[in-house]
Amino acid sequence: MSDMGSPALIHQPPRKDQAIVAFDFDGTLTVSDSFTRFLRWRAGDGGWFGGLAKMSPDLIGYAGHRDRGRLKAASVRQFLKGTPRAQLEADAEAFAGQVWPGFIRYDALACWKDWGQRGAYRVIVTASPETTVAPFARRLGAEALLGTQLVFDTDDRVAGAFAGANCRGEEKVRRLRSAFGEDMQLAAAYGDTTGDTEMLAMADEAGFRRFKG
Repeated sequence: MSDMGSPALIHQPPRKDQAIVAFDFDGTLTVSDSFTRFLRWRAGDGGWFGGLAKMSPDLIGYAGHRDRGRLKAASVRQFLKGTPRAQLEADAEAFAGQVWPGFIRYDALACWKDWGQRGAYRVIVTASPETTVAPFARRLGAEALLGTQLVFDTDDRVAGAFAGANCRGEEKVRRLRSAFGEDMQLAAAYGDTTGDTEMLAMADEAGFRRFKG
């Protein structure tokens, strides 16, 4: 029997009168895609390019189906399958500590802190795996993290699959409502791709590609 990488990381539910603000992670709070960068950092250049070569059928297939979830699952199988959970969590922590300077957009961080000072409930909603984003969420002081969830096998190693859908598009909305209720409302949401469109549409204030820093 296998299990999810982690439950949604939620410290405590928001108060009834507390504004909920959602931030996409990759490209919104950060300057580039964190998961791709993490995989390359972990594999090293030799392992990275060797792994991509083995993924050639998946990369060619992506040109036809354009399913980012399928391609991401293939990258998990290639680069992470069999990795013990504790090792992956330690690697993710080390990676976050190493790349943090210059990786988080300064204007996005200012907005994040401003909402915090105003007492908002800040949730990161990302297509990247929760396990690899969690160290960043902790550093930011996020009230919650919702992301794509890895599956671990009975030996607590990465099984090479996701527990549910890739957390983008409509899945972001579904995850938010599952976590905070069907009638939940976003005071604001920030994103940078079409994968954030549905989440932005449910917010009172929609910030699309707001951050450039």
